[in-house]
Amino acid sequence: MMKAIIGKLLRAVDSVSKPKVAYAHCDIPCGVYETDSATHAAHTVYVLTEKLLKLEPPGQGDEKARLAYVHAAARMTETKEKFAQICKQELLILWTDYFKPEHLQKYPNLHDTFWKAAKQCSTAKREVNLEAAQKLKDMVAEIARIFAETKK
Repeated sequence: MMKAIIGKLLRAVDSVSKPKVAYAHCDIPCGVYETDSATHAAHTVYVLTEKLLKLEPPGQGDEKARLAYVHAAARMTETKEKFAQICKQELLILWTDYFKPEHLQKYPNLHDTFWKAAKQCSTAKREVNLEAAQKLKDMVAEIARIFAETKK
């Protein structure tokens, strides 16, 4: 009986003040870390940058083709930016949750490596620049290499 009353009360409170969704990697810590997500995201940024640079604008007067071009460019740009942000989030999880002081002793440039990679995510997100996208892929690959060495 009391359980039912409490349940109704909590549902009433939830209807007035919706609970917020909480997002976290793992503050347990779970020990489940990987670099595949960041690598995939950086590769996606590269491929979409490449596609955007190859996208040909239509000739004058073809409104249907112009709309298709604008739509394709907008969708590619939105996806490229989304994956640049995913890459940054995945890197930050590794930087803040996985790597420990003993890793910094072995890799003294680790903080700088992550900081520059996170900044590169922003550059690749902001620009349609294949060199910036390649640089992001290279930086993520370097972090993945260091990560793999720490797992040995």
